[in-house]
Amino acid sequence: MSGRLYGVGVGPGDPELVTVKAARLIAEADVIAYHAARHGRSNARAIAEPYLREGQIEEALIYPVTTEGTDHPGGYQGAIDEFYAEAAARLATHLDAGRTVVVLAEGDPFFYGSYMHMHKRLSDRYETAVVPGVTSVSAASAVLGRPLMERDETLTVLPGTLPPAELAARLAATESAAVMKLGRTFEGVREAFAKIGRLDDAFYVERATTDRERTAPLKDVDADSVPYFSLALLPSPAATAFVQKNPDEAGDGSVTIIGLGPGDPIWLTAEARLAVADADDLIGYGPYVERVAARPDQRRHPSDNRVEAERAAFALDLAKRGRRVVVVSSGDPGVFAMAAAVLEVADDPAWKDVPIRVVPGLTAAQAVASRAGAPLGHDFCVLSLSDRLKPWSVIADRLAGAAAADLVIAIYNPASKSRKEQLVRARELLLQHRDAATPVVIGRDVGGPEESVRITTLGELDPATVDMRCLLIIGSSQTRTIQRGDGSAQVFTPRHYPNRPETD
Repeated sequence: MSGRLYGVGVGPGDPELVTVKAARLIAEADVIAYHAARHGRSNARAIAEPYLREGQIEEALIYPVTTEGTDHPGGYQGAIDEFYAEAAARLATHLDAGRTVVVLAEGDPFFYGSYMHMHKRLSDRYETAVVPGVTSVSAASAVLGRPLMERDETLTVLPGTLPPAELAARLAATESAAVMKLGRTFEGVREAFAKIGRLDDAFYVERATTDRERTAPLKDVDADSVPYFSLALLPSPAATAFVQKNPDEAGDGSVTIIGLGPGDPIWLTAEARLAVADADDLIGYGPYVERVAARPDQRRHPSDNRVEAERAAFALDLAKRGRRVVVVSSGDPGVFAMAAAVLEVADDPAWKDVPIRVVPGLTAAQAVASRAGAPLGHDFCVLSLSDRLKPWSVIADRLAGAAAADLVIAIYNPASKSRKEQLVRARELLLQHRDAATPVVIGRDVGGPEESVRITTLGELDPATVDMRCLLIIGSSQTRTIQRGDGSAQVFTPRHYPNRPETD
């Protein structure tokens, strides 16, 4: 009868963090296996040593190569694959003899652990069980006294071996993170944190819970002193609020204006998420502010949609008093939104020293266009039909100019409860320049729960079916509607114009 294989996690370093089950299985095992570099020392075995007993067979699985080069014909990967195959064969010999085999794994066996390579090669032939252990990430969080995440926050675990640019992009998309496998990757990891503006928030932890434990702010660590068994930790912004500054304490105030995108949370950019995570105050139109998952210690300041100047002045005043303020818009903040309002108010000398940053967002025009195909594939313009802030005569002149120039036109604010005639007049004006068969895309609540996208023509466009939650895309003379094999329609505007060669 074959023996049984156990992958046993022994935790991050402190033998007292070995679980009761792990300790029992280690003591009962016939064979204790562990991975080690050429020097033969194994952290996992050192942790488990108090639980070993005399007479057990020990199998030291010595890596042929770690970070150095190799003359193996298959290179590094070939050498490692051959080693794993040979190590699995050695363990299989014990299992075939009916012996119980425990493979020790520092931390957790399935968390960047070497045991998983034995598991993949043996679990289909032998009875196998995995005993989880305390991970180095949990240990690092504990020794720092900094929680990993709270409520709806996301924790991301990343290998430091990723290219710095990719690592930065992934760090920017999460609230908290742990970056493993430092050592020679440390400079690149620190570069990634600096690139996204989070270096001051990150910590370094080395050999957590051992007698060689070391912690420090990540920015202060000497790269030459960093071993492989260390990690960088970006704690939870929400759960560490107790170490943040007093809400009324003056600091380096600023205003950041962000765009939430059209509606779907997946369209919120990583940079906007970071701005929200770093903010003391969130300001904006009520429904937009409610779309932001705020921390308990952050202050929300919702307001009516018709008080943009007052909202901007309030944000600037808070920033002048040392608050980090995020002003929230939908779509892109620079497109018919709060960026222009804040900058206009900030032109007053009273606010000249307040730092202002604009973080772009996905526009409604882009979202609607993507749902329909590629109607914005060539030159286009963006117009608002709202005459609340500009007279209709200006709107009409611009519509006529855009139509005469044969531009695709994305129309914002096409209608509202109090504005019904503007779209009627706009359609009549456009028909003076465009064929009635010109494709028209009507997107409503795109990215939201009531999303709908309709494709019609300028001649068949019914203004009565359009409201404030819609965005229209009026095609040019070159815009085409094509039928797909499944019966659906898609709209696109070719990148080339008649009698002109196609170029990049």
